[in-house]
Amino acid sequence: MNTQSAVPTVQRPNTVAVGTIVWLGSEVMFFAGLFAIYFTLRAMNPELWAEQVEKHNFTFALINTLILVASSFTCQAGVFAAERGQPRATGASPRNWGTVEWFYLTFFMGAVFVSGQVWEYATFVSEGITLPSDPYGSAFYMTTGFHGIHVALGLIAFLLVIGRIYAVKNFGHKEETSAIVVSYYWHFVDIVWIILFFVIYVLDIL
Repeated sequence: MNTQSAVPTVQRPNTVAVGTIVWLGSEVMFFAGLFAIYFTLRAMNPELWAEQVEKHNFTFALINTLILVASSFTCQAGVFAAERGQPRATGASPRNWGTVEWFYLTFFMGAVFVSGQVWEYATFVSEGITLPSDPYGSAFYMTTGFHGIHVALGLIAFLLVIGRIYAVKNFGHKEETSAIVVSYYWHFVDIVWIILFFVIYVLDIL
């Protein structure tokens, strides 16, 4: 009786996911540079910082932050739906939602966050705090502005994933991977904002 030796299956990491993680590592260095600039300017202008920080609407910023943090949970719910092969809802209840519905909700919450940032910018401009006005304005708009751009790019990515799900006939591994990769990015921008919120809105009032 001939027996065929079993060949072990090699589980290779997903190249798209690995590439995304490596790229996010470079983004960590980018934001680390922005934080370094912020703390350097803050150390050189302590009186200006104390004066400008008082103009923040802490309650509004906290609510906006909580919205963005909550969007990470809705994003992950969309990933869980993708992993179980459910691209769209099978019922009206959120328990039956698929990746598309959860990602739509995440997109909406992210858009609310960006709108909140725009409103805060408009308020600051009305109070004379602009990018070239003083070191605080430069530091504030550079750090939050670059983060806002990253959030906007994330919103575009959600729409692309949703569009891809609608375009394909069968939801497969590629669509699942796309959802997972976008979630990596979204969790990253959420974590960066939590740090920014602590540095900009909390640190100076402790």
